[in-house]
Amino acid sequence: MDSLTQIVLGAAVGEAILGRKIGNKAMLYGAIAGTIPDLDVLVKNFTDTITATEAHRGFSHSIVFCLIAAPLLGLLVNKIERKKNLGWKPWAWFFFWGLFTHPLLDVFTTWGTQLFWPFDVRLAFNSIFVIDPLYTIPFLGCVVWAMCLKRGSRRRRKINWAGIIWSSCYLILTLVLKFITYNKFENALALQDIKYSQISTRPAPFNTILWNANIDTQDAYLIADYSFFDTQPIAFESFPKNRRAEPDYESAAARKNLNRLKDIAQGWYLMEQKSGDWYFYDLRFGRIPVSVSEEEFVFAYRLETRDNTLIATETEKDIEDASLIFSQLWERIQGN
Repeated sequence: MDSLTQIVLGAAVGEAILGRKIGNKAMLYGAIAGTIPDLDVLVKNFTDTITATEAHRGFSHSIVFCLIAAPLLGLLVNKIERKKNLGWKPWAWFFFWGLFTHPLLDVFTTWGTQLFWPFDVRLAFNSIFVIDPLYTIPFLGCVVWAMCLKRGSRRRRKINWAGIIWSSCYLILTLVLKFITYNKFENALALQDIKYSQISTRPAPFNTILWNANIDTQDAYLIADYSFFDTQPIAFESFPKNRRAEPDYESAAARKNLNRLKDIAQGWYLMEQKSGDWYFYDLRFGRIPVSVSEEEFVFAYRLETRDNTLIATETEKDIEDASLIFSQLWERIQGN
């Protein structure tokens, strides 16, 4: 999830664990704990794009990391806050939950989280977009309200727990909505007699009313969307795989890097040659409008070879009007 949401979650968890003893400092340290796992994004400043992409939501989002970091942070903060006289164990318990709830929330998003690192398994429920105002704003309101109340008051605890309960119920609701929309896509495929091997569904940006689907068929990927306000049948847009046309790099290192990209995309990818350059598209995150008549895949990488090694560079989106994204999204949410 986005940084603000993780800060809010960390603050709420911190308040629930030590709020009665240390007041707003529990929210402060909880917010810090909720931010720490995402510091893995700093890796991109020291390595190549492929390696940095592999590292994101890896070790720092694992149970192993939480078990290692929590006591270390507990010892450190216990020294900083020695006047509180809590001892390092309550602090370690505090930081474990502040750290652990971060990847637990990320599991509900699309990217995939290596919660069980070092095992190479990325969990992704694909049920909530990384920024969802309906999830974050009420939660934030509860945390800010609780922050303004007297430490240890019963009302403060109730309001803080109301935010945590809202968070939990909303995440459960997204799984229910995902189940319903998944069946909608399945039924549409059956009615149109489309043979497929796999379906991947996820909510469109900033909401859980409009959902997107990728469908894997033998020779193409189908992409479709469905809103709970739709009245017309689901329409599927086809994107040929053209696997035989993919570049066949002579260098073993280049082929290895291309396979790493394919693994990152979990097989949901397309490749295209434009103006002499090859581009790699990760289909899991859908497309965004860049003009009135044109859409581009959210995650696209330009490929080039240097010293027999394949280099991937994430492309920047040339969006003519940012408001176009929101206007088209709002229009589509209202139905087809």
